[in-house]
Amino acid sequence: MVMIASAAVKDGKTKANINDRKLPNVVIIYADDLGYGDLQCYGAKNVKTPNVDRLAAQGIRFNHAHATAATSTPSRYSLLTGEYAWRRQGTDIAAGNAGMIIRPERYTMADMFKNAGYSTAAFGKWHLGLGDKDGEQDWNAPLPSGLDDLGFDYSYIMAATADRVPCVFIENGKIVNYDSSAPIEVSYTNPFPGEPLGQDHPELLFNLKSSHGHDMAIVNGIGRIGYMKGGGKALWKDENIADSITSHAVAFITQHKNEPFFMYFATNDVHVPRFPNQRFRGQSGMGLRGDAIVEFDWSVGQIMETLEKLGLTENTLIILSSDNGPVVDDGYQDKAEELLNGHSPAGVLRGNKYSAFEGGTRIPAIVSWPKQIKKAQASDALVSQIDLFSSFASMIGAKLPRGSAPDSENHIDTWLGKNVTDRDWVIEQSSNHTLSVRTKEWKYIEPSDGPKMITWGPKIETGNFPTPQLYNVLQDVYEKSNVADQHPDIVYRLQNVLRRLRIQ
Repeated sequence: MVMIASAAVKDGKTKANINDRKLPNVVIIYADDLGYGDLQCYGAKNVKTPNVDRLAAQGIRFNHAHATAATSTPSRYSLLTGEYAWRRQGTDIAAGNAGMIIRPERYTMADMFKNAGYSTAAFGKWHLGLGDKDGEQDWNAPLPSGLDDLGFDYSYIMAATADRVPCVFIENGKIVNYDSSAPIEVSYTNPFPGEPLGQDHPELLFNLKSSHGHDMAIVNGIGRIGYMKGGGKALWKDENIADSITSHAVAFITQHKNEPFFMYFATNDVHVPRFPNQRFRGQSGMGLRGDAIVEFDWSVGQIMETLEKLGLTENTLIILSSDNGPVVDDGYQDKAEELLNGHSPAGVLRGNKYSAFEGGTRIPAIVSWPKQIKKAQASDALVSQIDLFSSFASMIGAKLPRGSAPDSENHIDTWLGKNVTDRDWVIEQSSNHTLSVRTKEWKYIEPSDGPKMITWGPKIETGNFPTPQLYNVLQDVYEKSNVADQHPDIVYRLQNVLRRLRIQ
């Protein structure tokens, strides 16, 4: 019945008010490396985020929301598939020439919305691979497999991240502004003869110099990870990335204003290289990282203003969140550490991106749907992004194929503020695959023999320790006191959660 009604809207046969439809538009705004303490409505002091704050003022701000992993690719995999990434090999941080990590046969969140009659689109950072196999893409021709095989009707994306080649936008599987005079070659193993590298020619890094790594191919005066040749007119300008992604998202909303749509809007901000447009420079007082937060807030504002102008705000569900916790120095000399001026990107939490501590996966999460959520709320419910898939399915009455979204649970009433029921536990994955179990009161981190600090660059605690860790996170928010020895019964119970999950 849902599909028939939405199809009638698509065919133009139903002229009823858009806001009277049962099906809401759904927009996921997914920031990159945005920390728990990076937004004004979460306590940030040195940066203003008026648009995000306005979204929170008309919706629900979650205080105990979690991404599934402390790094990008696994979090995005879990969000879109409803399956923990640690169950699948090849879901760690992806190279720019990775093959499709979500395979075409996998039923995705976009598939679910599309089969319910929605128009679907993805914008911005993808970082989940393209094409069939690693390193075998022909970037000079249409990609034979991509987001259209995963349920997205339209896509305007970056293959991976801004710090990884290829540095071009890809629209529906084709390079945008393709320049036949400069065919594209990409490698993550061997440099191309005659192409200057950041490690050899630091004088060519006129926009941003590297602090660690990021010294291979040079594009737009910025060193990258990986080697690239060609591109010509198709190469992006970093200062225009947010404008380009946002303008295409606005166009999609406008084009599909008369039908239900699902939009996955994944910004590059505030991931490195941070190189916001000139009009945002100096807006935060915290240098390029702070200004990138301001640029992110602008993008949010553009989406909100478009919905308002088209009369879509009332019946559009917006979820704003981040893929993992924050990182300050992640490879470029952008003075992010020196200019914090008391700002704490992870807020009151210990750890950052990559870490097993709470700062790695506890992230901001705001939900707005004026038709259903009538007043501002702050929810202390324990929630996980893994559950958005099944929760959305319940909301729109979608039937999921057997075996899809295996780790996702329906918590739609919690996400919409109808209750504050906690998930029994959430699972957190650090960059070295150490898993943690977080309940409302307790946090268990399984033993790991890795180093206590990241060894290759950022000044971040990993959370690794050779024996079990247990923290009472209600009394000890910063995870200072390991009380595993005092509570062996709780350690045993949470260890069993992981044991049972792993054998499923």
